Amino acid sequence: MKAISTILAATILTLSLTACGNTIRGMGKDTANTVDATQSAGHRVNRAASN
Repeated sequence: MKAISTILAATILTLSLTACGNTIRGMGKDTANTVDATQSAGHRVNRAASN
């Protein structure tokens, strides 16, 4: 019974860590998209100010 509990706990821990990894990866992509959008907006403002 103890072995089954240990395997179950290890499985739950692994699944939890996998979910966290996906969340962190998604946050990284969102941050990169935000930076790209901010840079694009800055370039548009700069071009508008130059004209």
